[in-house]
Amino acid sequence: MAVKLVRPSASALRRFLHSEATGGIVLIVAAVLALVAANLPATREAYFHLLHHETGPVISPKYGPMTVHLWINDALMAVFFLLVGLEIKREMVDGRLANWERRRLPVVAAAAGMIVPAIVYLATTRGDPALTAGWAIPAATDIAFAIGVLALLGKKAPASLKLFLTTVAIVDDMGAVVVIAIAYTAGIGWGWLAAAAGVLAVMMALNRRGVLALWPYLILTLPLWLFVFNSGVHATVAGVLAAMAIPIVKSPAAPDAVDSPLHRLEHELHTPVAFVIVPLFGFANAGVSFAGLSPAVLLKPLPLAILLGLFVGKQVGIFSAIWVADHTGFAARPHCSWRQIWGVSMLAGIGFTMSLFIGGLAFPGNELLVDEVKIGVLAGSVVSALAGFIVLATVKAPNRFTSAQ
Repeated sequence: MAVKLVRPSASALRRFLHSEATGGIVLIVAAVLALVAANLPATREAYFHLLHHETGPVISPKYGPMTVHLWINDALMAVFFLLVGLEIKREMVDGRLANWERRRLPVVAAAAGMIVPAIVYLATTRGDPALTAGWAIPAATDIAFAIGVLALLGKKAPASLKLFLTTVAIVDDMGAVVVIAIAYTAGIGWGWLAAAAGVLAVMMALNRRGVLALWPYLILTLPLWLFVFNSGVHATVAGVLAAMAIPIVKSPAAPDAVDSPLHRLEHELHTPVAFVIVPLFGFANAGVSFAGLSPAVLLKPLPLAILLGLFVGKQVGIFSAIWVADHTGFAARPHCSWRQIWGVSMLAGIGFTMSLFIGGLAFPGNELLVDEVKIGVLAGSVVSALAGFIVLATVKAPNRFTSAQ
């Protein structure tokens, strides 16, 4: 009898972390190129003209003709959120979040890592009604960017630390999806939403009937995206909803079965998302012109609130939550030292992709505030990355908590 080989989950984790690390480095390069293009006199006008170039057609009267920027932020990023949804489902059904015992610490850490930055943001803006909508900007973590920084540390960052950061970021993504769907939705078109619900019901019915071919789900994802795009709920939510309908083959003997539809789609999406879609998003959204600006811009309420939320709020929230959970016996800390936990809590303050995305939703059409969001996100992410890197790089010697398991 032929024996079917199954890839071990540890190997899948190594591939995932390697992909995310390399993708994070590509994202950093894309962000730098965007800043260069937005600030060089020879390229500045062409850069912004390209982003606002109308390509048509008018898919939704609310948005008018489609532009390059809209295609990237609303269509390509829906594919990014499809991958996020697949990762969330896999972890919840057959992974690190499959039971409450495993979920406790990541959920508590991620929740504190979202709540505390939001509090810091609101405290810094002092309840300014014009800025309140941005409260969720510093609440997100960019997993690709953060894992990319960890990759630069080599053995200073054990696998247990990378795994913990990845798990917290996945829970963080769940929170971000909920925030986007609820807090940044206005003027819902109930007819469009009902149509989207109908398409999703068909996809779920296919799942329940045991349809394992991917093509019916992928075809139905297109009208699902179209209906959500017109409903008033942000179109990227369609990606997460579609992911929930993709079947996963769960087996005690094969937790990472290669023939699982979810596994196959996740595997196929990783490369284009990590090396094309996310870098394109970074290039289209990180570009801000510094012409006429001085360092004092960082002291303006919005950039300062984002910077402090990412750098101070994230590390305080996550580190405190882990310390309390460990000392109360609620959940044991990861197999690493407290200094390493402090360093990785700082790296969680790299909010880049999701923070920029939420910033665009918080202040639609207000170019001045969106530029301030970019400055705050860039500053907070860079400071968090440098500080976290320094803390982890200066870990003197391995101890009994450092070995990966």
